[in-house]
Amino acid sequence: MESLSNLRALLARTTAALLPQACFVCGADAAGEPLCARCSGQLPWQLAPACPRCALPTAGGLLCGHCQRRAPAFDATRAVFDYRFPVDRMVQGLKYHRRLALAGYFARCLAAAPPPPGAALVVPMPLHRARLCERGFNQAVEIARPLARAWGLPLALDVVRRQHDTPAQAGLPRAARMRNMRGAFTGEGTLAGLSVVVVDDVMTTGASLEALARTLKRMGAQRVENRIIARTP
Repeated sequence: MESLSNLRALLARTTAALLPQACFVCGADAAGEPLCARCSGQLPWQLAPACPRCALPTAGGLLCGHCQRRAPAFDATRAVFDYRFPVDRMVQGLKYHRRLALAGYFARCLAAAPPPPGAALVVPMPLHRARLCERGFNQAVEIARPLARAWGLPLALDVVRRQHDTPAQAGLPRAARMRNMRGAFTGEGTLAGLSVVVVDDVMTTGASLEALARTLKRMGAQRVENRIIARTP
């Protein structure tokens, strides 16, 4: 199944590379890129100070109240964009319409910042086998692969797997999302003393990232830092 998914992703990337590309946002000539320079400059980049733990905007970049009351299992989060137009449409285009060129664009945006000090490996958010078969690829893997290559770090695709096909999280309140993710992941082997970078597309309540971080910490990871494309305000 993994080989079939890789083949589908390769075919989609090859097609995108051979066919002329118009800007995903405005439709203008993008000179082979998924976005033209004008639209790229007008994206909702996350520039405001944010909580270093969960990436929600805070005054002066201080730890937010929620992270002070209940520290999450992950140690830090950095987001590139706010999850609003047109980034929301870009993420959906990647996930549901196979616009895989956007994965490379997102990876370059993440790679503009250096990896966390001491980072040992990159772990993309896993998809359940049923969802992977339905979609044909894991968008987190497509983003994480060129990012890990740019950083010179190993990409870990088999360290953790998603053992439950959890219901879609969109539209659910935080408590329901947390219940959905209980026991969602399982890991094999040891990560004793390692610093792990988790890559995902969107963070809303952080329930999936919390569950994954707990699993990585149980496997011995010393530090887990999230690098995400967009944070829901």
